[in-house]
Amino acid sequence: MKFEVELKFPVNDLRRVETALADLGAAIEIPVKQSDFYYGHPARDFAQTDEALRIRRVGSKNIITYKGPKIDATTKTRREIEVPLVSGSEGAANIIEMIEALGFVQVAEVTKNRRKANLSFADQAVEVALDEVKGLGEFVELEISIEEAGVDAAREAINQLAEKLGLSGSERRSYLELILEA
Repeated sequence: MKFEVELKFPVNDLRRVETALADLGAAIEIPVKQSDFYYGHPARDFAQTDEALRIRRVGSKNIITYKGPKIDATTKTRREIEVPLVSGSEGAANIIEMIEALGFVQVAEVTKNRRKANLSFADQAVEVALDEVKGLGEFVELEISIEEAGVDAAREAINQLAEKLGLSGSERRSYLELILEA
């Protein structure tokens, strides 16, 4: 079972973080626009169960993602299942039509420009995301995808990397939660 171990930080200056990442040997990719469409379940309240169902569009790519409840009080560690879908507008329209026919209702859209960097840190493969989120501002996400047995080591590595990058004041709420509260 795969888990996503993540910390997210609001920041005022993404360039400072970019410089610190470059000093650690990370190459930062060009920005891509991501549009995330979140859906509510027809029979249970995802806000209460701390779950999420998302369709992500990145260019012509489409991915459906289920995120389970967070499993600790300090990070955003949770089970995550991602499935690639048929590419293009028609692929997105088909999955949306299917899940809406099943009673799911779109609750929000989160749009961001994301730049990624991959970094090996403390024997872990860390994905760093530098996000400019429409309506929310700038954020840095540190994420490790790992099997359940490695969750504790991943948490420790993410916390150490955050400290090394000068990041503090982590935000446990998802972009969806922040958008819905705004």
